[in-house]
Amino acid sequence: MPFPTMKTVLVLGLSLAVVPMPAEAQSASIHYSPGENLEHIDLGLLRSARVSIDFAGYVVTDWPVAEELVMAAGRGVRVRVVLDPSIKHAADKLAPLGAQIRQKAKGALMHLKSYAVDGSTLRTGSANFSPSALKRQNNDLVVIRDAQAVERFQAEFEALWRAAAPYAPAPGDGR
Repeated sequence: MPFPTMKTVLVLGLSLAVVPMPAEAQSASIHYSPGENLEHIDLGLLRSARVSIDFAGYVVTDWPVAEELVMAAGRGVRVRVVLDPSIKHAADKLAPLGAQIRQKAKGALMHLKSYAVDGSTLRTGSANFSPSALKRQNNDLVVIRDAQAVERFQAEFEALWRAAAPYAPAPGDGR
């Protein structure tokens, strides 16, 4: 490959100079189990909440995660949870959240494993909120700090929340 000429360098430099840069910092980090304990990452993110947690979980059987949601509400954080109705969850641990737990309306699975913290951080990925998914299975957990990504999730969450029904634990919930 030939060495670029000064003209090529100048043209490339000028084209890069006109690319708009985001006004706010954006970042993403990806974590993988079982090499990393994803439960610890979730707990840290949930503990960092000061204003709100909007949480969409296909499976919520990890007791520390469920308890951290309740503790966040106890600190005055607005916590809203939407669960899939076809799965058994740690209902006894989530019960103190009362009306702040809803279940998705019948239809397609609510297969999300995502939540937004304070409208500024999005947690997503393949890892369900279960001990095996967070610690023993091959899963990923992605933490995104990007306003557009968080806004997109918040819009989807709001639609789920509005259409959701009050949570009615399935028989056997609360293992």
